[in-house]
Amino acid sequence: MPIDVRDAQAVYKDAGESVIFQTLLLKREDQVQELAAVQDLAANMQSVINSMNVRYPDGRLSVTFGFSAPAWTYLFPEAPRPQELEEFTTIEGPKYTAPATGGDLFFHVRAHNEAITYEVMDQFSSFIQAATTVLDETHGFRYFEGRAIIGFVDGTENPAAVEGADYALIGDEDPKFINGSYAFAQKYIHNMEAWKALKTEEQEKAIGRRKYSDLELADDEKAENAHNVVAQDNENGVEHKIVRMNVPYSDQGVTGTYFIGYAREWAITKRMLTSMFTKSDRLLDFSTPITGALFFIPSKTVLDQITEDAL
Repeated sequence: MPIDVRDAQAVYKDAGESVIFQTLLLKREDQVQELAAVQDLAANMQSVINSMNVRYPDGRLSVTFGFSAPAWTYLFPEAPRPQELEEFTTIEGPKYTAPATGGDLFFHVRAHNEAITYEVMDQFSSFIQAATTVLDETHGFRYFEGRAIIGFVDGTENPAAVEGADYALIGDEDPKFINGSYAFAQKYIHNMEAWKALKTEEQEKAIGRRKYSDLELADDEKAENAHNVVAQDNENGVEHKIVRMNVPYSDQGVTGTYFIGYAREWAITKRMLTSMFTKSDRLLDFSTPITGALFFIPSKTVLDQITEDAL
């Protein structure tokens, strides 16, 4: 059973110019009503997307929507569960911690126009607002040349676009949930004043690449805990990749990065995170994570099964 990108949500696309990330909590007051609200959303989501794409064909709208492990258990207690779906738990390192902050439902909406992302999220909200509360909403943007807010080209380690689906989409190892994906979302705040105080050469050692050309430094030029060293997953001598669509944000003087990683296997992302925090990634000296949660992004087929109460 091969992967079919036509059945997948947009987990292997570009990051977009205007982005909204939203994490919601189910109220857990009436499971029947809350399930009905989610089913209503699932039934109408593609129509909202299609309508917007017809109205604004150059808007390049992309949407992903998913569930955490607790939400899946609550909403679909009798349904099978994606093999690697679990609740993210805190990772404690010697210096820094990746906190687990939870959440039930997750949206990642991006387009080339902020009006489009606003309108789409407003329409989605109309279906589930009564059943949920907002845990976090972050509005991001594309920085110059697609760089991270710290000035370096982002997503260098991403697989080539043509290969992205192979790394982001679940395959026949979990046939009930093929064409789905595991999304890890983590919001960081940067100490931009301290970062900007570093000389460019010191920033490059911290990241492991040249700032302007994006060429990788020689091993002896990097810090031992350079970001592009400790953030890799080389399990069994093979480099494993995920699809990153990180986005900068800034709100009332607080500036940071919203990390979003889509993967065929959650275990790969989990090993990357564990390495970063247990080896004290140099970038963490300037970047503090304040959220962290894992979500399963269903295929369109599974969304239809949710709509039809057929899980």
